[in-house]
Amino acid sequence: MSFTAFTVLDRRYKGFPPAAVPCRLDEIGARNWNILNGDLPFPIALLRDSALRHNLDWMQDFARTRGVDIAPHGKTTMSPELYRRQLAAGAWGISFATVFQLAVGAEAGVTRALIANQVVCDADLDGLASLLREYPALRVWFLVDSVAQIQLIDNWRNKRKSTTVFDCLLEIGIAGKRTGCRTLNEALIVAAAIDASPALRLGGIECYEGSVASGDSAHDRREVAALMQRVVDAAKACDQAGFFATDEVLVTAGGSALFDLVTDGLKPVLSKPVRGVLRSGCYVTHDHGSYMNLLHKVEERQHLTTSLLPAIEVWAMVQSRPESGLAILTCGKRDISYDLDLPVALFHHAAGSGAPRTVPGGWTLTALNDQHAYLRFPQTDSEPGPAVGDLIGLGISHPCTTFDKWRWLPVVNDHYNVIDAVTTRF
Repeated sequence: MSFTAFTVLDRRYKGFPPAAVPCRLDEIGARNWNILNGDLPFPIALLRDSALRHNLDWMQDFARTRGVDIAPHGKTTMSPELYRRQLAAGAWGISFATVFQLAVGAEAGVTRALIANQVVCDADLDGLASLLREYPALRVWFLVDSVAQIQLIDNWRNKRKSTTVFDCLLEIGIAGKRTGCRTLNEALIVAAAIDASPALRLGGIECYEGSVASGDSAHDRREVAALMQRVVDAAKACDQAGFFATDEVLVTAGGSALFDLVTDGLKPVLSKPVRGVLRSGCYVTHDHGSYMNLLHKVEERQHLTTSLLPAIEVWAMVQSRPESGLAILTCGKRDISYDLDLPVALFHHAAGSGAPRTVPGGWTLTALNDQHAYLRFPQTDSEPGPAVGDLIGLGISHPCTTFDKWRWLPVVNDHYNVIDAVTTRF
């Protein structure tokens, strides 16, 4: 039994029924709660089990058919239970952005991890060294993109009198975007400095292509192809120079928008075996907004017959009908993502009405306050709109910034019966 199974949910957890007897995480299915029956308070963020299972299998199959592995980005969910689902489905490892996030993964049983970011400060280097001692089976690679960073790591090693050797990846970046070496010459200077450092061992090449995503496939193909050619050139040059200090070379890329365009560049022919690794993270729940729109482009480019399914919803109750054509919902910025797009209204459920119905056209979320959502709709005699006490199911745009607003999420079947739950560790 996993350590999080012993997590006890109670009224301190937003979304847990305030009057309910506290419940251990692995016992929640026995409560026979149903979202539509009002057994939990609103708002409530939930995960659809059938869509989760589909997405886990779909992405593993996508990677397998292209000859690469996947280390999904754990920052999306920060959920130990979902990490375990991803690993059980065949993920090679899990990616993180910080040493703090890595610690959550290590505690959850992750043994191969990519920190897709630079590790710079002494406290984080202390933490990483401590985790490697605490979890002997743990293997971690982090990113390096400058001689200045290497000097800080060497200084840390000298101050601590440490014998730790960290595995790292050389990051290739994009001009005007975030981290990473801008030119091949710069990359080779950094690689040579890694090779000379007693604290570092070069294990591969990394890049992130998501910052060029535009939704225009011609543009995205061109920009990603140029980036991946630079990755391949750097990998071959480092291989020729003998800078790779491991038996297997990792080449990794892949956010959640253009993951189909990077796979051809993840398996350059080198003198050592190469493992290509995708780091897409949002696929596990997908969404009803920005990633859904970008995935349509993937579907077109790859002529896909199946695709990812939205697995995360936030349900709210109509708490007020203050004027014609306006319903105020019990959901706001504290509960749901709004950084890329506003939520979308998906379903309407009135008590005793059976299954939820798809909302009519024109039902639109127009604004969010901290604790309120504004649902506007065309009100007519034949379609008076939702009543106070009705439930509205909302789709989200960008799962990362919905997960971080919840310490737990129920997992439901297709009838909205609560069958399981996950926790988050933001």
